Amino acid sequence: MEKLYLWIAIAPLIGAIIAGLFGKQIGKTGAHIVTIAGVGFSTIASMFVLKYLALDGGEAYNASVYTWAVVGDLKLEVGFLVDNLTAMMMVVVTFVSLMVHIYTIGYMKDDPGYQRFFCYISLFTFSMLMLVMANNFLQLFFGWEAVGLVSYLLIGFWYKRDTAIYANLKAFMVNRVGDFGFLLGIAGVLYFFGSLDYATVFGKVEAFAATNATFDVIAGSEWSAMTVICICLFIGAMGKSAQVPLHVWLPDSMEGPTPISALIHAATMVTAGVFMVARMSPLFEHSETALAFILVIGATTALFMGFLGLVQNDIKRVIAYSTLSQLGYMVVALGSSAYAAGVYHLMTHAFFKALLFLAAGSVIIGMHHEQDMRKMGGLYKYMPITWITCLIGSLALIGTPFFSGYYSKDVVILAAQQADLGMASTYAYYAVLSGVFITALYSFRLFFMVFHSNERFDDHTREHLKESPWVVTLPLILLAIPSVIIAWFTAGDMLFGDFFDGVIFVLPQHDVLNEISHLWKGPVSFGLHALSSPPFYLALAGVVVAWVLYVKRPDIPGMLEKKFKWLHTLFVNKYYFDEFNQALFADGTVKIGKQLWKYGDQKLIDGLMVDGTAKSVGVIASVLRRIQTGQLSTYAFSMIIGLVGFLGWLIYASM
Repeated sequence: MEKLYLWIAIAPLIGAIIAGLFGKQIGKTGAHIVTIAGVGFSTIASMFVLKYLALDGGEAYNASVYTWAVVGDLKLEVGFLVDNLTAMMMVVVTFVSLMVHIYTIGYMKDDPGYQRFFCYISLFTFSMLMLVMANNFLQLFFGWEAVGLVSYLLIGFWYKRDTAIYANLKAFMVNRVGDFGFLLGIAGVLYFFGSLDYATVFGKVEAFAATNATFDVIAGSEWSAMTVICICLFIGAMGKSAQVPLHVWLPDSMEGPTPISALIHAATMVTAGVFMVARMSPLFEHSETALAFILVIGATTALFMGFLGLVQNDIKRVIAYSTLSQLGYMVVALGSSAYAAGVYHLMTHAFFKALLFLAAGSVIIGMHHEQDMRKMGGLYKYMPITWITCLIGSLALIGTPFFSGYYSKDVVILAAQQADLGMASTYAYYAVLSGVFITALYSFRLFFMVFHSNERFDDHTREHLKESPWVVTLPLILLAIPSVIIAWFTAGDMLFGDFFDGVIFVLPQHDVLNEISHLWKGPVSFGLHALSSPPFYLALAGVVVAWVLYVKRPDIPGMLEKKFKWLHTLFVNKYYFDEFNQALFADGTVKIGKQLWKYGDQKLIDGLMVDGTAKSVGVIASVLRRIQTGQLSTYAFSMIIGLVGFLGWLIYASM
């Protein structure tokens, strides 16, 4: 199996290298063939691995593949840990990536960077696989940074656009902030545990937690070492998984082509943080402070980023803010110690969010690259496959009973309700509960504005409007299927069964999923349970309100906008996070740099140290030059004066 795991990881890399280095020689067709073949192989092999581990009772694999360096007792290695959590992530990453690869054939067919794009998305897949398959913190960090680098290349793929360059630089810089915290967390692990290997570190956690080790973060302030390590690691997750306040890069990532929006938001990059925290559950379980911090951050993101989706008019940005909100739900599950629910929502979300992004891309193709929903409407008559698949994705997103999103999202809400972390738990529960209504409202606002309201496009667009080609619609259909049925076969085992036994660690007092497991009596019974729970009626209310506002009475939103102008302005300006960051960090850093240049470089270094030294040498030289007259009588007089002075000092000293 070791060779198979290695080939799963490197097959997309081989495709990326061929498409990137030999793109001109193999042409467009060759580029998509080699990359799709590589990712396709990884997809099939990953499914085989999941079957082997989950159904056939196969043993998890944990071993080093290559030793990079040895420093004393520390080994820096490349190795794989393939267990049920890894296998599930491998299938999600490769399957969604495969759908995106196929979709890209149609979406990017006329783009001059066709081969380069296939190279990048295949490299993205390789990077994410290396991250999820890692068995040590070093390789985890390699994959972590690699997905950040490739996302930079993909967000700025159309590099001639100033907005794309701004967006990819923003993503890169914001993630550097999170990655600095992540690196500090890894350094803390190495310092206290003496190893970067998962198994070694996790094996020492119980004993280390019992010591209640502390250290000074601020002089005179003792902090729990475990809490500091966990919070630092989670700061890394805040960057990658776009949690408040490090969320600002994700909406701007829409500047990249639509296929990469689907890949970033569904299967790679943003899922890395959620996966990492779940993998590190043995660490996080021993710090309730860190769990409470995670809970508050996730709840804030889930609710307040959902509000912003209500005022967006760009079809892709609505879905982008939906991703932010849903990532918040996943993080709430992690903070509630319902790690299985968090990664399960990650899995179901990957399918329906990729579906929604690719459906949006299909609409954009049909509308000749128009992305403003105010210029759409009535598209169900022209694009029936896109319409029905988008409807399926939207129903899954809002947690409609019997759709996959319901089983994962409802459990997250129940877990938040059962969590026992004081005010943090209460805040999180009401935030995610309120988010259900907001999610339904912005999701069906998009759906009704695009497909069911009055047509708001010109005759030229109408004449050429038609369903997208099969390379676009086939991935939509294949993603719609798991968006509906995947939970029917997996929810019981992954949420309440033994699927993650030995992989995810939860202390008995934190086991919220066990507290709600009595509700699970099969997918049908659990689906019917929705009829007696608040989330179902909140979601239904959101859909009804969206229909009234955007189909029945489309004049009302304008009236509400005028009446609550201050609130609308606040939402449109995204709570002024960008302005704050620009004023404080960007402009502030520039101002500090200018002052350091003016006073530090010019006045201190150049003025005092460099030019000052030269001037001092000149002054001393001018004095010495006057002494060196060349006259013998002057030298004799100086010697006499010196001798008299010396004798006077001797006499004084002897008294």
